[in-house]
Amino acid sequence: MVLATTLLMTGCMHRYTPPESPMPPNTVLLSQMMRELSAQPGFTEALIQQITGAADDKRGPALLTPDLVRTLRKLILGKDWRGLDRFPGWTMAAITPTVGVVDKFVGKDQTPGSAPASNPGQPGSSSSVQTFLDLGPYALDQQQTVSFDEPSNLPPFTTQGLITQLGKAVQRGDGPNDLAPEHPESQRLADALNRLSANSLDGARPFSVSLNGQTASTPQDLINALSANGHTVTVIDARYFANFGHLHYSARGSSGPTQDVMMPFWVNTGFAVPGTGGPLDWGARPLLVPVSHAQYEWSIRGPKINADVSYYYGVDGKSEWRTMDTLDQAWVLKRAAHTYTGAQALEVTRLTGLLTIAYMHQHERRPGLPFGGYYTLGVCQDGVAAIEKRMTGTATLFPNTADNSLFDDPRDAEVNALIDAIPKDRNGAPPQPERIFGSLPADPGPDGSFSAITIPGFADDLKLSYAAWQDGHLHRLHSHRFYWTVGAVAFGGAAALIVLALSRRRR
Repeated sequence: MVLATTLLMTGCMHRYTPPESPMPPNTVLLSQMMRELSAQPGFTEALIQQITGAADDKRGPALLTPDLVRTLRKLILGKDWRGLDRFPGWTMAAITPTVGVVDKFVGKDQTPGSAPASNPGQPGSSSSVQTFLDLGPYALDQQQTVSFDEPSNLPPFTTQGLITQLGKAVQRGDGPNDLAPEHPESQRLADALNRLSANSLDGARPFSVSLNGQTASTPQDLINALSANGHTVTVIDARYFANFGHLHYSARGSSGPTQDVMMPFWVNTGFAVPGTGGPLDWGARPLLVPVSHAQYEWSIRGPKINADVSYYYGVDGKSEWRTMDTLDQAWVLKRAAHTYTGAQALEVTRLTGLLTIAYMHQHERRPGLPFGGYYTLGVCQDGVAAIEKRMTGTATLFPNTADNSLFDDPRDAEVNALIDAIPKDRNGAPPQPERIFGSLPADPGPDGSFSAITIPGFADDLKLSYAAWQDGHLHRLHSHRFYWTVGAVAFGGAAALIVLALSRRRR
């Protein structure tokens, strides 16, 4: 009984309040902004509408389902600033059902394992291509050879369509980064890589790129041609903290200085932060981590073309190459988990092209999937982790959410195997710790302090958890039922001892 009481009083009653400092320069917490603005009529709804309505360019790490929207609104209206700065803090098992009811959509699909009948001479689904694959000026139904011998004539970078004002104090969207001057070349390269991938779609007319007399008809052919003609090609597996909001705030309105708004999307890993509970870590805090964003990035440097493009499957439902011209906020960081050159860079490019087409086939077969298939068919991590597994033998990203049963199209057998080979997190079982730490955009550093991470309180939790993992003492959270059972057993044992002592005394 004493043990049970001790467990209850030393752990369960503790409520953790995340610190609000230190912060990176020119940055405020979401809670700080909302403290000051949530009382303005209509602002909360306008903010939520912006966050849920936008779906491109890394604007969100995870879709906001109706349940998540209700939770976010409740936190803001209830002035639960602690909860807002760790939103939503759910396990993957809690998030998965909110995505919604995939089973009823799968029923509209053809018999598993069968591919839809093609219509010779016609692109398989022009509406899907227009919605989910950016081809720029390169039409799917036109045969074309494009020369890369001359500079791109595409327009320069612009923030038009990227930045939205939410009143005088808040801006959503980011300005240019130091790669923006390359935008015409980067956009042309991204469009061409997408269109070369689309050569594999049913009914697509042949498309090719020429460079110094060499013709490329696949993405890897184009990267090989660039390498063969004096260009340096480097591909990295890049990890970031995903920016949930892309918000910028000026406390003085449009005339004042603008600050970045720190807005990660937190998930519960299922592990306990060591030392934050009572005996047996009763009441220990769960290790919450911000969702990371992963993408492959191609850097091209050479005599004719300087360009930078990325690939990922995004919240817009698009699995494709994209430009990477916008400025990331300082707290999202960046880490190159792997670097590929030469033949390895060509192989990553080939596999990326296969993923692009496999997702187009998914859109053709399952046009009714909610959120364009995002989460059900995976998130940005799934494709990157699948290629990482092929290239290195391990997959170090969390979370992965693809439903393996949907990757059954015989046209995409290699991609099906890639997706099947990586661990999934749909049921919320705690991931392998190496995936938690591998997803981070910062290394632990020589002292294991994760000092590069500037999200208040998070580096401290990581330091404790990483040290415990290295020592073999990092453990999963137990349910309250477990601890009540322990307490009940302890209580029962204590009661039995008392009865035994009294009986002996009576004798």
